[in-house]
Amino acid sequence: MVWTSRVCFRKYGNFVDNIRLYVRGGSGGMGLPRLGGLGGNGGDIWVVAKKDTTLKQIKDKYPNKRFTAGVGSNSSIHALRGAKGEDSQVFAPVGISVTTDDGRILGELNCEGDKLLVAKGGHGGSLHSGFLPSKGQTRQIRLDLKLIADLGLVGFPNAGKSSLLTALSHTFSKYDFILHNTHFVSVADLPGLIEGAHVNKGMGHKFLKHLERTKQLMFVVDICGFQLSSNTPFRSAFETVLLLNKELELYKEELLGKPAILVINKMDLPEAQGLLRELEAHLENQEESSRLFPEDVIPKRLMCFTHVVPVSATTGLGLPLLKSLIRQSLEEQNIIETEGQRSERLLKLRREIPTSSIPSWGFSQPT
Repeated sequence: MVWTSRVCFRKYGNFVDNIRLYVRGGSGGMGLPRLGGLGGNGGDIWVVAKKDTTLKQIKDKYPNKRFTAGVGSNSSIHALRGAKGEDSQVFAPVGISVTTDDGRILGELNCEGDKLLVAKGGHGGSLHSGFLPSKGQTRQIRLDLKLIADLGLVGFPNAGKSSLLTALSHTFSKYDFILHNTHFVSVADLPGLIEGAHVNKGMGHKFLKHLERTKQLMFVVDICGFQLSSNTPFRSAFETVLLLNKELELYKEELLGKPAILVINKMDLPEAQGLLRELEAHLENQEESSRLFPEDVIPKRLMCFTHVVPVSATTGLGLPLLKSLIRQSLEEQNIIETEGQRSERLLKLRREIPTSSIPSWGFSQPT
């Protein structure tokens, strides 16, 4: 994986990660009773995975969000078997799940070219139906992106997440950026977390839901600590780490299993070095150090960070190392996932091969 400095930005406010669609298969065509002619079946609706497609493009191109397939042709003396109605395809991003309105999973599209039948066309008129056609299947479906970014940033307001992204990308923006290489690698700057997010305070569940759909997490903490307002207690850098850990745990403990990098920001400040030594001492012995704080701050399960990186978004201190570690961490995860997918495909193939077709090398076959 080769990283370059070319960067493009995506404004989070315009980002669409799920969409609801109305789909209707085409009705069948009329049969022809006097000649026994069969009406054509109605067309089907397919959702097809296509690279460089976004849910926002679907929303913009089809504001009504309605898709209807073609009607089957009627049987006639010129064509006793009516032609099938034209299928309709909905091109969607790679990496989506498709569900019905009641939450039933219809399938997933994980690779380009994957396709899923979401509404079947009606049958053409035939002898069994009195030569009358049936209507196509009608459904409301939801398309949900399973993954919105490689890295999701986790941090309280004023931790410097936006400044960090600006410094990493060399471009002024307070939104998420994508570092280009042979594959897209994205870092999503999501709305600032606040204490109580797990009970839906602030952006609450919306923020935490998006974190579920990132490969890895990157905690960003102000080395000088954090205080949301004059009415809330001051939190040291280590206490801030514990609180962020706690919010994720209370929302969904599985989030703590994601690989995570801890970024200590604002290392250009005069008191930063002394505070960093104090923080490192706490991180080296998290369990013992956490007992110094109130119980409501202490998570049951402590986050295990793959790397702890001191940086300054203002001066650029530590940013080259941070980029390198992000790359390394994602490469390692991609290797693990690729090996896992290969093993899964091999196991699936073995299950599909009939036992009788597997040769017994070196053994005589029973007569």
